[in-house]
Amino acid sequence: MSVQDPSKLLIVDDLPENLRALDALIRGEGRLVFQASSGEEALALMLQHEFALAICDVQMPGMDGFELAELMRGTERTRNIPIVFVSAAGRELNYAFKGYETGAVDFLYKPLDPDAVRSKVNVFVTLDQQRRQMQRQMAALERSRQEQETLLRELNQTQAELQRSLRMRDEFMSLVAHELRTPLNTLFLETQMRSLQLKRGTLASIDPTQFDAMIKRDERQIKAMIRLIDDMLDVSRMRSGQLSIRPGQVELMNLLERVISDLSLQANATGCKLSLQPHPPVQGCWDEFRIEQVVVNLLTNALRYGGGQPVEVSVQYADDQVRIHVRDEGKGIAVQDLERIFEPYERGARNGEPKGLGLGLYISRQLAVSHGGELRVTSKPGEGSTFTLILPTCEQTVAAATTA
Repeated sequence: MSVQDPSKLLIVDDLPENLRALDALIRGEGRLVFQASSGEEALALMLQHEFALAICDVQMPGMDGFELAELMRGTERTRNIPIVFVSAAGRELNYAFKGYETGAVDFLYKPLDPDAVRSKVNVFVTLDQQRRQMQRQMAALERSRQEQETLLRELNQTQAELQRSLRMRDEFMSLVAHELRTPLNTLFLETQMRSLQLKRGTLASIDPTQFDAMIKRDERQIKAMIRLIDDMLDVSRMRSGQLSIRPGQVELMNLLERVISDLSLQANATGCKLSLQPHPPVQGCWDEFRIEQVVVNLLTNALRYGGGQPVEVSVQYADDQVRIHVRDEGKGIAVQDLERIFEPYERGARNGEPKGLGLGLYISRQLAVSHGGELRVTSKPGEGSTFTLILPTCEQTVAAATTA
């Protein structure tokens, strides 16, 4: 038992000289001795402290030792405190029998034998030390058990995450192969057709307009593959902390008009009306290429899942902060999927709907954060979705880019 965690002893007697004598007799290293001059004072101390032993005088004014013992046995906190009674009365009064009857573990007669008292106290102090040691060991075992359970849960979670990662990897590789195969097949067929025409000597007979359309198709397929590879590289850079953000002065409305113009053919192909709400010019300090990348991702996503319904882009500007809203009128997103769609390789596709690698929204949110901004979504099934890109327009962007 350490000095910081001693065994506590209680002596109860109405005579101060008896308390002093008994205190001197039982005091020692690793012990704290408390004194009480009445039964009421002893009970108050027992409710505050956990005692290894209580040595009580039987004959006291007011509450005597036997009454104190009965009260102790009726209270949960004091019920298990060992009691040794001390009495100066003759053995013929049969106090010892009554003492044992009230729950005492021993009965001593005055004058006390110092060696006997010290021996008995040593026994109860040793028992108290062993009990406390047992409690500490039990607590340590319980902590160890809880730690093992925590480790087991973490291990199971890690194993489940590993299995999920393996499934995602396999699915991702399949998707990459599919996404690359489509433009490559188109390029291959175009190449075969021109090769055949070249062998037949009919290449010169192709109408220049038709030839120009063929080249543009080739360019679209090549750009699609480049974009796919760029997305995968961006994810790798983000995870390794090597994504580069180069802020500069950008006029937002010009950027949005240019992007919408570039995507107009894709929108017409899906039967969708793509529009930009008028707004005065908005100047900001951003990486123009990266902001355009985010807007293109949001618009492409809206065209893909909008079901051919109108897609509207609007801008709000206030307090050095701009909000770009991309609103579609498609099927909407279920509540449980609102955050999932921002995870890498997660897609909103279900039951044959359009698919992709599931990187666009993840990359877009990371780029927004890299500019000191946010990317949010609000949606209800059957009511469409609104993606909101929030960007600071001044020096916060530079600070966020430096951190990124």
